[in-house]
Amino acid sequence: MPSHSPPPSRQKLPWAGTSVFTVMSALAAKHQAINLGQGFPDFDSDPALHAAVSRAMHDGHNQYAPMPGIAPLRERISDKTATLYGYRYDAEREITVTSGATQAIMTALIALTGTGDEVIVLEPAYDSYLPSIELAGAVAVRVPLDATRNYAVDWDRVRAAITPRTRLLMINFPHNPTGQVLDAADLRALEDIVASTGIKLLSDEVYEHIVFDGRLHQSIARSALLAASSVLVSSFGKTFHTTGWKLGYTCAPAALTAEIRKVHQFMVFAVSTPMQFGVAAYLADPAPYLDLPAFYQAKRDHFCAGLARSRFRLLPSNGTYFVLADYSALSGATEEVFARELIEKHGVASIPVSAFYREPVDNQVVRFCFAKREQTLDAALQKLSAI
Repeated sequence: MPSHSPPPSRQKLPWAGTSVFTVMSALAAKHQAINLGQGFPDFDSDPALHAAVSRAMHDGHNQYAPMPGIAPLRERISDKTATLYGYRYDAEREITVTSGATQAIMTALIALTGTGDEVIVLEPAYDSYLPSIELAGAVAVRVPLDATRNYAVDWDRVRAAITPRTRLLMINFPHNPTGQVLDAADLRALEDIVASTGIKLLSDEVYEHIVFDGRLHQSIARSALLAASSVLVSSFGKTFHTTGWKLGYTCAPAALTAEIRKVHQFMVFAVSTPMQFGVAAYLADPAPYLDLPAFYQAKRDHFCAGLARSRFRLLPSNGTYFVLADYSALSGATEEVFARELIEKHGVASIPVSAFYREPVDNQVVRFCFAKREQTLDAALQKLSAI
């Protein structure tokens, strides 16, 4: 009988390589560099939170949770969102607990978009967005933030990108990697776009509690019009210094939530039961997240004051635990080359902002994470100031 060669394996995301965060963290470990690249704290979370999770384990909460998440946690999320932003999501029909924000985003994209649909993305964009859109079968329409105005949104350009095929506009504020935030005028611009075009929003708000200098986080939940047409995504990883727990959630109108849950149940089904009970108990006290802006602003100010004495030029950081730095006075190298040299020659890891673009954009800017202990920041500052 004739022999047949098997068809070649299909490649998903042939353009995608290993995440820049993985690459830079591995390089930092290899060279024993101080890791200000990947966005995670080098300090632990509250022992009271650990105790709450341990109690949940000892109380027998160790089997599958309900698919949408345990009721006490969804009720806490509903209460928190209503108190902070004025809009109450129905805990039973409009809130779903996910395995982190990244899973929430991919689940929402798969649920709400399909082949040929367009999703508008603001660049620079967090690295999971474009792969998630493509895996959903949709097409990313990339609209750049204005790097000459500290990465502000050009809403006229966003509106011009909307076509009859547009299904979603993805936003991410406070913004990773730039540290920029929305103001009330931005929210009004979004309202006008949604009201006049009927598109839906996917709003990644994982840094919602990390905003500086007295600013208010302009959540889409501050607007009943936007909340009724949006999927809000957030996470407890950034809020409670537990990025390894991968505990997030979506808030969305019941019709959208029903579609999200159809996908969620077959992607992960349910999320860690004791951690859900532990976080639900811990949320009874709002102080840990209400105190977060001051906690991280002190770290931002300490790091920026030190870096101001170097030859880096700092860009404004209004939220998140990241700050961008222009290195053009130190080197003419591309961002990726400079970031590698910073690790190999100077012992500090950063992330090149060019990694947050689908096609090469090089502004000679790198991102530093200041969610670190003071001694870690001081050691890094000593090295950076010596360049």
